[in-house]
Order: sequence, then C-alpha cells, then structure tokens
Amino acid sequence: MKLIYEKSQPGRRASAIPHFDGLPAAEVPEELRRTEPPRLPEVPEFELVRHITELSTRNFGIDNGFYPLGSCTMKYNPRVNERLVALPGFASLHPLQDEDGVQGALDLEWRLQEILAEVTGLDAVSLQPAAGSQGELTGLMLVRAYFEERGESEQRRKVVIPDTAHGTNPASVTMAGYEVTPVKTDARGNIDVDDLRTKVDEHTAALMLTNPSTLGLFDENIEEIQKIFHGVGALMYYDGANLNAVCGISRPGDMGFDIVHINLHKTFSQPHGGGGPGGGPIAVRDILEPYLPVPAVVRNEDGSFGLDFDRPKSIGKVRAFTGPFGVFVRSYAYIRAYGPRLREMSETAVLNANYVLARLKDAYELPYDRLCMHEFVLSARNLKRDYGVTALDVAKRLMDYGYHPPTIYFPLVVPEALMIEPTETETKETLDAFCDAMLAIAKEAAEQPELLKQAPHNRPVRRLDEVRAAKHPVVKYGFEQHPQPDADPHPIAIEAPKGA
Repeated sequence: MKLIYEKSQPGRRASAIPHFDGLPAAEVPEELRRTEPPRLPEVPEFELVRHITELSTRNFGIDNGFYPLGSCTMKYNPRVNERLVALPGFASLHPLQDEDGVQGALDLEWRLQEILAEVTGLDAVSLQPAAGSQGELTGLMLVRAYFEERGESEQRRKVVIPDTAHGTNPASVTMAGYEVTPVKTDARGNIDVDDLRTKVDEHTAALMLTNPSTLGLFDENIEEIQKIFHGVGALMYYDGANLNAVCGISRPGDMGFDIVHINLHKTFSQPHGGGGPGGGPIAVRDILEPYLPVPAVVRNEDGSFGLDFDRPKSIGKVRAFTGPFGVFVRSYAYIRAYGPRLREMSETAVLNANYVLARLKDAYELPYDRLCMHEFVLSARNLKRDYGVTALDVAKRLMDYGYHPPTIYFPLVVPEALMIEPTETETKETLDAFCDAMLAIAKEAAEQPELLKQAPHNRPVRRLDEVRAAKHPVVKYGFEQHPQPDADPHPIAIEAPKGA
C-alpha cells in the first residue's frame, strides 16, 4: 500500500473553495508567515477517501474483533452512548457558559459523582482528572496536602507499591516527590504481609494497590493490610484500573481505602486507545474532601447546580474546567443502562475470565492456581522451555487467527506472562473460538515451532525487528531522506504485503 504522499500529484485537489474578489486579504502576523507553503499531499477527494478507508481496514479495534488486552478492559462501547453524547444540548455546550445555562450538564456531572461515590464506598468525588494516570497523581497530591496540614509532610516520604503494580504507579509516586518502596508478592499471589511489615512505619505516607491485582487475584489479606497502614497513620490508595471486577460486589471504601481513582475509559465504556480521551475521577474519604480540585460541582439548597471555587484547602485545578464532559455523558449512560443491576457487569466479567482460564490452564502454566477475578495471567514458560517458543511468539501467532494479542510480559513477576481479560461483553461462542485458537497455538508450538517464531503470516505487516525499531525509529516520511552521520544508514521500515 502506497503512502498518501506517494499518491500525490501536483495540482490535484480534494476540494475547491469559491474565490471572492471582494474579500480583504487575511492579515497574518509577520512572525507567523511562511516563506514556502506547507508540503501537503495533493490528491483528489475520492483518492483521499479510499486511502483513509483502506487504512481503517488495517486497524484492529473492539468493533471488528475480540480484544483480550489484560488490565486494559477493552469492552464494547454501546452505540447509544455515542448518540446521547451527540445531542445538541451536550455537544454544543461551551465550557465558559454561565451556570444557569448549563444546568442539565451540571446535573449529569453531580449525579455521576454520586453514583461513583456509592460504587467506591467513599464520600466525595472530583471528575476533573483526565485519565487514570492523572487520577493517580491527583490522589498523591491529596496525600501530600493532607500530611502538610498535619505537619507530617517532611516525615512521611515513602509510598509502598507491590511488585505487580501498574507502571504508572511508581512513575506517579516519583512525580509527586515521594520515594518508591516496593513490596513482594507471596506464593498465592497476595502482597507478602511479612515483607510488608518491614516496609511500613511512621515514615510511610501511603500504599498504592490494585485489588484485584494485575494478576487478576483478590488479595486475601486486605483487612490485615489496611490495619498495618492505618495503624501507623498512613493512607490507602486504590488504583481503580481493575474496578470492573468488583462493581456492586465489594467497595474499595469498605476494604479500608481512603482514595480511589476510577478509569471511566475502562470500567464504564468510554472508548479508549489511540491517545484518549480518557477519564480518571478521584473518590475520597471525608477527611480528604477539602483538598479536592476546584471547581467542585455542587447541588445548591434550592435544588439548582453550581460550581464551588471557595475551597481554600484545595490543591487547585488539575485540568481545565470540570473535566472531559463527553466522557461523563457516555459513562453516565452506560451506568444508567444497568441501573441497580450493575453488579451483573462485574459478575459476568469474572465468570467469563474463569471460563477461559479453565479451558487454557492445562496447555499453559498457571503461576497461581486460584480462581481469578476479571482477568488472569498464564505463562508460556513451558513452551519456551520445551520448544523455544516465547510469549511474544504466541501473541504474534494469535494475530493470524484474527485476535488481538493479550498483554504480554506483564506483570513482571511472571516469566513469559500472558495477561488475558475477556470482559463481560463477549459471548461464549467468541470465548470458545479464542480458546480454540490458543490451544491450537500450544499444539503448533510442539509440532511446528518455527511457524510461531516467524508469525504473523497473513497480516498486512509481518514480523518486525522490534528492538531495532525502538532504537532507530523513523517517525516521519520524506521524498528525500539523507541519514545524519550518526544515524543508522538502514532505518527500520514496514514490509509491505505482496501486491501492494
């Protein structure tokens, strides 16, 4: 397939704008003027449409296939949500409109806050953070503000993180100015409580924990863990990336957590991937409410809704306005579609994961032989040991069967990890077909290992040299490229399919 620049021919145009002699020339500031026009592809409209359409067929998404990407909760996004968010009353709002002109939007935000407070078992919610990672950083800023008011900010410098944590956790801790204190995982996939006790003291600010963990396991010692942290005056932070497993079943607040971030683009169906938009609301216990970002969406005594900026202890804004509003509409619609049956979402996700686990655990290694929650982690260690086939080979071969690969090599505590999350939206027929493919691949590893090592075979792009691509990326296209003296004279390129 040719690039759009390779299809370009001088003088061809995708559109023609009428020219009016009476219009004055635009006044462009001198510093913004170009000496040469921008180099853009010159193609007719139908060529542009065909090109974009062809590109779309080469992309993989939840709309055209099963996407078992562990820890990312890639569930189907109902189309009714898109119709609702496109309603003029939502889509045409301006963020600077007066409060009396956006009462419907503020009403929706306030109700979403109340729902998320109930789901998490906490007291107050801010919708402002734009993603889970920003929710993490916001939560740690609340931790800092809390201890600063208590005069303990210099004393409490450590944040404890399990070795199964999402990579954003240690990054957020470091950005917030705290020291990362890792804690080990025990033989059953829980936090190692004995190791934990040696890490928690009066210098500890908080724990960051996903429960269920990235292993897909609910921590059996959560009550003891919260006693350890609250016993030294530290706070408990819940990474809500895996909240899809427990909605309506158990609540982080009831487990003892003081702060929770919620991934609206995971649990509550806001589409994600490709850079966003996401949503990472933060829910907190009452002791932390004064520090939440401003403005707060509030309900007034007369029943109207407004924005409260008068919060002197607030950490301030973490994003413009009240947050990504379109995300709120989609998530609110998704939650209201379930209503009081919301726990069915999580129950089905857990059922689906355990069904797939039961079918696959004899062909692949199971590091922790327990019932899982919404996801689980297998290992291709047995295939690598016996046949030289790695988790990467399994993932690449799965593409030939028409499925997006699961997360691989994470969490790091499991060698050759395959992290699978089916979500609640997939049918038994889809799950069975996926399991059949995974079992067929395990058989191929024994009989034709080279087939896997060279996969994928029937995709538009074949196996890439990923190490070389990472070290010598080519991130732009030009008709003439002259390597710099220190550059790789043979940069990695994507192999075109036959007949392109």
